[in-house]
This record gives sequence, C-alpha cells and structure tokens, in this order.
Amino acid sequence: MKYQRLFAVVLSLLLSGSLAGKDIIVDDSYSPGERYARYKPEHPELEWPLQTFRAGQSIAFERPYKRLARRDLHADVFYPSVENQNGQAIVLVHGGGWRSGNKSHFYPLAHLLAQRGYVVMTPEYRLSVEAPYPAGMIDINDAISWLRERAEDFSINPDKIAIGGGSSGGQMAALAGHAAQSGKYHSQPAQNSTVNAVIDLDGVLDFTTELALQFENKKQHNSAAALWLGGTYEELPQIWAEASATHSLHRQSPPTLIISSGQPRFTAGHAEITAYLKKHHIIHQYIELDKTIHTFWLFEPYLSKTAQWIDTFLQRVQKQGEQQ
Repeated sequence: MKYQRLFAVVLSLLLSGSLAGKDIIVDDSYSPGERYARYKPEHPELEWPLQTFRAGQSIAFERPYKRLARRDLHADVFYPSVENQNGQAIVLVHGGGWRSGNKSHFYPLAHLLAQRGYVVMTPEYRLSVEAPYPAGMIDINDAISWLRERAEDFSINPDKIAIGGGSSGGQMAALAGHAAQSGKYHSQPAQNSTVNAVIDLDGVLDFTTELALQFENKKQHNSAAALWLGGTYEELPQIWAEASATHSLHRQSPPTLIISSGQPRFTAGHAEITAYLKKHHIIHQYIELDKTIHTFWLFEPYLSKTAQWIDTFLQRVQKQGEQQ
C-alpha cells in the first residue's frame, strides 16, 4: 500500500506541475535485493550471481546516447574480447513496472552474453514517474538508432542488433521490435530502429487480452500499466491496443524468443504472436519454466540458462541469415 500511495502522490505532483524545475523523482521500490528477499524463502534454489571476467572483456559505462531538455540519457556497453566478437549486438531493456528499475539490473546477463561474443547495451529510459507513454518507447528506439549509427565504432554489423528485455522491459522490447518498421516511436522521420530479433523475458504481449486486463487494469490500485499509458483500459482502449506487440505484427516481423516464468499473466498474448510467426515462417520459440519467480533472469540457476537460451536462439537466427 505504501508504494500505491507514493505513486498517487507522484502522479498528482506531475499533473499539477509541482515538479517543474525540480529534481526528478526516482522510484527505487524494485531492485534485485528486494526481489531476492521476497522470493528466497519459497525458492531456496535462488543464488546471487558470482561472475568473473575473461581476458579481453571490457565495459563502457554511462555513455550518453540522447539529450533531453533537462538531462542526458545514458547507456552501458559490455564488450566481448576482440577474438570472440561475433558482430551481433543486443539491447537489453530493464523492467520495473514502467516506473522503477535500473539498467544495472541487466549487468549479470549482459556480462554472460558478452562472454559469448555479443556486444550488449543496457540503456536507461524515461520511466512513467518522469514521462508517460510513449516517451520511454521513443527513448528505446533512439538507443537502437544510436547504436546502429555507430556500428563501426562498436565493431558490430548494423543489421545484427537484437532487442530484449525483462518484465515491463520485455513488453517494451517486443513492441519496439515489431513496431519498428511503422516508425510509430521514431523521434525523426528517417530513423532506422529495426532489429533482427526480439527477446521477451516474461513481458506482456497483448494488454487487451482478458488475462492481461485482469492484472494490469486494476482501477482501484493505481495500476502500473495505467500510470504508464495515461489511463485505464476503459478510458484509453486504443492506447492499450497500440502498446501491444500483437497489434504491430507484420510479415517482416523479427524472429522472436519468449521465455516465460510459467506464470501466464506475464506473457499474455504469446499464443497469438507465435501463431502469427509460425504462419509466416518467421523463426520463433516459446520456453516456459515451471512456475518459477517472475524475475528469474536476475538470479542463478536461471540466469545462466537464460543466457544460453538467448545465445542458442540468436545462433539460429544467424544461420538463417547466412542461408538467405
């Protein structure tokens, strides 16, 4: 309840203009530590990641990729060793109910993927307590475009950039990937934010399904989705549909990997997406865990498995690209 009151206060201040010219409020209610403390008692298998670097790995922290009126947006970039680099990049979008979270939450997964040869970018973006939809989506598309424009500097192929994310970040990644060709979230007319794959870790794919609405449209609880989208489904049905990846599917949709915790609500709409991709012979895969924690990618033993599943899927995408 305390977080609900906090969100109500923040929204009231934003709407009243009381935050104008003042510091931006940060909601830190979601963090790996908070999740570990919550889930460990019922999931004794959870362990904190313990990782070591291999020779040649490097990280570039806090690279500014976009200038806003009041501040810059930054990204961290994880590099593999030069001899191990495969030319594929991955942009990972952190979760946190569109209102919380931090790019650092994906450091462990980014690290493991870099060890497999990928250049991995973890961008920050505007959360709902700062700016509602579609601001964050525009930021993510700008991050992809920024990386593509500097492909040579990062030693990547500009046509081999995948977008992935977890929870709300997975929802955003799927939407960004499937809507890229429409230009819906572009900040400039000639922008190119297309990707060669989508990786959705427990992110909602269709807000308009009965299952998603049951959990994401709770009017009495200041729904995180409603705060981000600017209103409830009843108030803004067209926006809830627009923000659903299922409503942006097309015959050139990118290959899509969906990994579910086994809790159906978090990947509502996955059946529709996989059916569409199958019909149009687009590479796809749905992996379902045995009802584990929602943020499974934060902790072992699921973290290493997630990295392996992503690597295997992207190798499959790579092989198809070589055959065409």
